Amino acid sequence: MSAQPAPAPVLAAKSWILVDHSTGQVLAANDPDSRVEPASLTKLMTAYLTFAALKAGTITEGQEAQISVAAWRQEGSRMFVEPRTPVAVGDLIRGVIVQSGNDACVALAEFLGGNEANFAAMMNREAKRLGMDNTHFMNSNGLPHPEHYSTARDLATLASAIIRDFPDYYGIYSIKSFTYNRITQPNRNRLLYIDPTVDGMKTGQTKEAGFCLVSSALRGQRRLVSVVLGTSSDSARAQESLKLLNYGFQFHDLMRIYAADQPLSQIKVWKGAEKEVGAGFTHDFIMTLPKGKANKIEPVLESRQPVLAPLVRGQELGTLKLTVDGELYGSFPIVALADVPQAGFFGRMRDAIMLWLKSL
Repeated sequence: MSAQPAPAPVLAAKSWILVDHSTGQVLAANDPDSRVEPASLTKLMTAYLTFAALKAGTITEGQEAQISVAAWRQEGSRMFVEPRTPVAVGDLIRGVIVQSGNDACVALAEFLGGNEANFAAMMNREAKRLGMDNTHFMNSNGLPHPEHYSTARDLATLASAIIRDFPDYYGIYSIKSFTYNRITQPNRNRLLYIDPTVDGMKTGQTKEAGFCLVSSALRGQRRLVSVVLGTSSDSARAQESLKLLNYGFQFHDLMRIYAADQPLSQIKVWKGAEKEVGAGFTHDFIMTLPKGKANKIEPVLESRQPVLAPLVRGQELGTLKLTVDGELYGSFPIVALADVPQAGFFGRMRDAIMLWLKSL
């Protein structure tokens, strides 16, 4: 997707990506598929699986998890849970998200999976389902392991999935501090204090990974998700992330290109009770475009021929290609906007003969 009115910023980071949450479009990226150590960004998946269990009703925030010695002994950032002392699931979630507690992650992993190895298998199954093709987890908290890796693109996919699938729990990511065991710890995401439109998501840092940040901001009706990996400091990951978010909001617009059920074309139907069917989108078709480019969109519709009845609403009929300033901006499937049943015997025979004659 070129056709940009301004070049994307160059960040002081190893890799990064900026995605429009509504459309999934990538607005800027650098080396987004390079495998990296995700550090505490791993905790996004730990939270995702916990939210899924809460939404399914298999657990509740008020349930208590027993704390094992293994959880208590975790290195790095901690929630400071005590062994053999039960902790409410709701507190553990905040310990993971706000305090980035490695001990809280293991406690949740053992609570949901029985042990951390089982939970890692659950994480990998979910990653595969979400399309995180270059990700593999070995633990719940992101402590270094040679077979524990992800990418900027995959982490953006995961962050967007949390926002989309669990709106009732996403607000936890905006909490600026949390107190447990009489110890108050601040959220390490500096952008929560710098920019009021930023409402998530997660920091990460190890020697190999550098300082990393997945962030999301909502300005008006638009939400962007950024992933910045491998910066040199806490302040740098915040500054570079904000630079990327500001670029996306300043130089792009979210626009409705076609309304739901708006026929883009009438496509001939063979052997059908109707001779034509409207083709378009069954939902509002929105896109993120560079500012000032909306009136330069040129659509080209390519239908699959012949189109044979019966057809069902939503059945794919072809492709809409959009160009901006003569450059291909994207290809999108168009579908039937109505059901078309088969014609009667004589109607089907007539069209069969006509199709045969056309093929000669």
